[in-house]
Amino acid sequence: MPSASSFERLPVRDDNWITVRVDGQPVRVRQGDSAATAVLAAGMLPSRTTAVSGSGRAPYCMMGVCFECLFEIDGIENVQGCMTPVKPGMDIRRQQGARHLVSDNAEELSA
Repeated sequence: MPSASSFERLPVRDDNWITVRVDGQPVRVRQGDSAATAVLAAGMLPSRTTAVSGSGRAPYCMMGVCFECLFEIDGIENVQGCMTPVKPGMDIRRQQGARHLVSDNAEELSA
């Protein structure tokens, strides 16, 4: 798995920075970054663990194909972080193990 130092930002002219929270910690990111980029820039790896073996995973393709970048974003589980642009105050949480697959109001849905 890559180390935090292997993620380097390319130089850009835009210096519009915002703050998001990753696992409760404030992280400064550029406007337009993805949630997965915020986690990588913060060096918080692994970004999730698998439900079966508990092995660590991290964003891989960064284009929405591999689903290795699943996060809980603003209280919603299983969100593809690489496809989700950051916004000020966004709450990003790394997922550990299995996620909930059924809504809390399952009785209402089955009726």
